[in-house]
Amino acid sequence: MKIIAFGGSNSSTSINKMLATYATGLFEKAEVEILDLNDYEMPLFSVDREKVIGQHEIAKKFLAKLAEADILVISLAENNGIYSVAFKNIYDWCSRIENEVFQQKPMLLMATSPGGRGGKGVLEFANGNLPRHGGNIKALFSLPSFYTNFDVEKRIISNPEYDNQLKEIVKNFPL
Repeated sequence: MKIIAFGGSNSSTSINKMLATYATGLFEKAEVEILDLNDYEMPLFSVDREKVIGQHEIAKKFLAKLAEADILVISLAENNGIYSVAFKNIYDWCSRIENEVFQQKPMLLMATSPGGRGGKGVLEFANGNLPRHGGNIKALFSLPSFYTNFDVEKRIISNPEYDNQLKEIVKNFPL
């Protein structure tokens, strides 16, 4: 079983990438590859650029990586209640190549933030939006107050309630 995971942020200290990485380690007997959105940076999408560039090669590479997965683990950063620009730009370029960007791969969709809502705005939006583009969302998880509930040094969820909740989701994750 191969898991492709990423945090929906281009921050070098992405808390969502930390959460996604932690979650992948809970799956037993899985080959894991963590993507860094900085490796998929492209010009800001526009139809004018698309006319000049065509289908961007980096977007094709991102889609190819998703195709390798048996499971996708994505933890989205929330910027003003929606996707980060880094994620949205990749999503836009990819959707022009393949409408089913997420290729019906079983997905654990998560979010975290420093605040008490834990990225619930972006999770709600993504839960409604990603299925239109091949997002086969099997489970949702939100970790509020990241710096209170996650031990950055140990790279684990430090709050037992949230840790058990995520472990239960992974244990019962349907393929």
